[in-house]
Amino acid sequence: MPSILVLNGPNLNLLGTREPAIYGADTLADVERRCRALGESLGSSIDCLQSNHEGALVDAIHDARGRHAGIVLNAGAYTHTSIALRDAISGVALPCVEVHVSNVHAREAFRHHSVIAPVCRGVIAGFGVAGYELAIRALAEDP
Repeated sequence: MPSILVLNGPNLNLLGTREPAIYGADTLADVERRCRALGESLGSSIDCLQSNHEGALVDAIHDARGRHAGIVLNAGAYTHTSIALRDAISGVALPCVEVHVSNVHAREAFRHHSVIAPVCRGVIAGFGVAGYELAIRALAEDP
């Protein structure tokens, strides 16, 4: 059974309470539950991890090599700044889909650029937490 890592960065532990007009009412626990249920229906196991610390996210990406077939990554604000995450994704050579709950291109200008997107298979933004499910489907159907 192929395994997919769903990795969430800083402040995503606040989903459901942080700016619900932008990020919605679903909590991170809700997102993880939905991801695991979808994975099960697709014959994939889903491991979920959230950290507010860049190094922990880099470590999780490194640990994914040999354990997971792909990564779904919502790097939060690190999307726009973290060369370390970009290099980790590139270094492990696993397919990765970048996910954003909000439409980052309809928000502040600093959110319009991702340093991570060039090393990802694709980017999904603006579909709320359903973006995680779209990413899982993309990886499960074409690892």
